[in-house]
Amino acid sequence: MKGAEILCEGLVKEEVEVLFGIPGGAVLPFYDTLPGYKLRHILMRHEQGAAHAADGYARATGKVGVCIATSGPGASNLVTGIANAYLDSSPIVAITGQVPRSFIGKDAFQEIDITGITLPITKNNYLVLKADDLGRVLKEAFYLASTGRPGPVLIDIPRDVFLEETNIPYPDKVEIRGYRPVLEGHPAQIKRAARLINESKKPVIICGRGVLISGAFEELKELSEKAQIPVASTLLGIDSFPQDHFLSLGMLGMHGTPYANLAVGNSDLVIAVGMRFDDRATGRYSDFAPNAQIIHIDIDPAEIGKNVRANVPIVGDVKRVLRELNKYVEQKTRREWLEEIEEWRRRFPVRVEGDGLLPELVIERIYELTGGDCIVTTGVGQNQMWTALYFKFKKPRSLISSGGLGTMGFELPAAIGAKVGRPEEMVWCIAGDGGIQMTIQELAVIAQEKLDIKIAIIDNGYLGMVRQWQELFYGKRYVATRLLNPDFVKIAEAYGIEGMRVVRVQDVDEAIERAIYHRGPFLIDFMVEPEENVFPMVGPGSALVEMMLGKERILEW
Repeated sequence: MKGAEILCEGLVKEEVEVLFGIPGGAVLPFYDTLPGYKLRHILMRHEQGAAHAADGYARATGKVGVCIATSGPGASNLVTGIANAYLDSSPIVAITGQVPRSFIGKDAFQEIDITGITLPITKNNYLVLKADDLGRVLKEAFYLASTGRPGPVLIDIPRDVFLEETNIPYPDKVEIRGYRPVLEGHPAQIKRAARLINESKKPVIICGRGVLISGAFEELKELSEKAQIPVASTLLGIDSFPQDHFLSLGMLGMHGTPYANLAVGNSDLVIAVGMRFDDRATGRYSDFAPNAQIIHIDIDPAEIGKNVRANVPIVGDVKRVLRELNKYVEQKTRREWLEEIEEWRRRFPVRVEGDGLLPELVIERIYELTGGDCIVTTGVGQNQMWTALYFKFKKPRSLISSGGLGTMGFELPAAIGAKVGRPEEMVWCIAGDGGIQMTIQELAVIAQEKLDIKIAIIDNGYLGMVRQWQELFYGKRYVATRLLNPDFVKIAEAYGIEGMRVVRVQDVDEAIERAIYHRGPFLIDFMVEPEENVFPMVGPGSALVEMMLGKERILEW
């Protein structure tokens, strides 16, 4: 078999159903082989979009997403998407073409050292110099991407390796020396954690994306309900616990709910489950949960103690650890603690306030009119935070967003990946007018593939979050944040996608319902209030309990 054939055969054996990519000279032998195999290829319009689509597919399905690009600029265009997947622990395999082996290191046409470039943003990467190695490398790549803490793996293949003959079949199993993810938590540490939970008066669970990755939804819910422990979520863990549950505190952090931040700040025990204490979630590290002991459960030992010291570190798969932990945790009522939190809910509610076409109203109405029964992808910035605050996620894998890297333009190609991976689900792409323009060409893919994706643009004429920071922290000195936007509806129509513009509050429901019941993709351009800010907000360098509840409302607990 040729290298291209062993690659295709391996992808089929790894149960890959779809690839997102763009062909080019260095990968043409692979594309020439592709029609002979049961592999669907989605032609993206930019390689960054291909990586984001593979990422969105992986997050929606739990499977490994695959993207492919040619050498040189094709490979370098993948970099942002690979970095995004790396920081959010998303399993993707990126396949890149390379110049022929005899040209490597000679600055050949479209030659780039993509393995060197991606070394810090992949779990591993490979330059395959023999077709005999290709099967083993692909098997290792899928194993690495999907096990332990998931993440991206890149395989760089010279053009002539695709054409080289090999007699070595695709392997059935893989073993990587030194790579042994710890799955079972230490029994003594689990019992120690249970004792702390049983003794605590004011415990809080913080759940992150690790809960989703391990599939620990029921185990987390059992722990929360059995011990009556309220649950705060990171941005990427927000769909790992039902947001309409009475024990849910919603998102914590820079734009978290006041009661989530206050609960963490006043707790005596924090149970961190599959989260990494990112600075946007913790506020000022030195004042994070100052009176609390910390139980930290994570599969990645590198995250334990990296940002916040753990009193009880537990390395292991979240699902397995929680299953064992629940055996030792006692049933509790914790009435006083829950009543204290309920008082904070009453005093500091998260609700739509004000007149005009407000972005948070748009998000809330999308939630209410869909019943939350959909997958939502978001951009980065204000639209992302409003979605986290006003859309009550109830199901696992229903929010797909860029957390660690904060990549504007992620939302549209990620929606493509999500819809391809779960075609039976309604998919809403909630975008800012700045972010949507970074990957807007992927509308062509939605049209070509006839993907039923609903797109809501929160159009305020600004790079909204940057403008908000300039208003609040830079003396209202607005520099390079005003946008001169195109007519987004006309752009959609140019691609053959129906759309409408909304300028009045009374038209919001009609537009959303029209999108819901329309058979096919639909774009709505919501012309929202241009200077609406996202509150609550924990300012830079502040503790979680030091919140701005509005322009003139400061809470310092």
